[in-house]
Order: sequence, then C-alpha cells, then structure tokens
Amino acid sequence: MPVYEYLCDDCGPFKDMRPMAECDDPQVCPSCEIMAPRVILTAPNFFCMPSETRKAHAVNERSTHAPQTLAQYKAAHGPGCGCCSTGKKSSKNASDKKPARLVTKTRSGAKGFPTARPWMISH
Repeated sequence: MPVYEYLCDDCGPFKDMRPMAECDDPQVCPSCEIMAPRVILTAPNFFCMPSETRKAHAVNERSTHAPQTLAQYKAAHGPGCGCCSTGKKSSKNASDKKPARLVTKTRSGAKGFPTARPWMISH
C-alpha cells in the first residue's frame, strides 16, 4: 500500500498508508481525530532510481529556470572533459586516421562485422 500525506488544520501534516482506491478520501487525524484532506507536500522519492538518472533530473530542473551561460559551461567542463565528450583530442596529422573496422571471417569465407550493426542481417 502507498503512503499518502494529509494536512490537519489543528495538528499539522501526517502520513498514513491507504489502499490506492481510497487515495483521494480524507483521513482521520491520529491526534485530534478530525477529518483531514490529502495533500502533496513532498516530491516523490527517487531512491529506486539509478544515480545517473537522478543527476540528469537535477540538471534538467536547474536548467529549466536558469540555463548555464557558455562561460559557466566551459568553467565546469574543460577541454577533454569525460562527462560530455569522447576525450579524444582532434589532430591534423595524417597518421591519426580512423581505425579500420573489425572484420571476421567464417570457415566458409563469409565476412562479418560484429561491431558495426549487430541487429542487421547482411546479404
């Protein structure tokens, strides 16, 4: 059963476990026994969510009201930052070419590209 929050005019907020079918019904205050309406006072808990997702939610919440300027972004994410770039530095040398694709061959001589697009069937 989920936990819902209620607000008593005299005693203040309290929580109680109720069936989902009774989520909008008022609940009796445990202190003064007066009916109190259901309210939403706190945000839903994110304790079951992976930390990367929680961080992404936090970044989205911050950026909805005041997006970062370019100077703020550059101060937080310097060159070669691992969180939002590949970490590879661009070079204009001819020796820094893109690595060749991995090619495998079966006994019958058929070629395979295991890293290219494994979900596609070649012909």
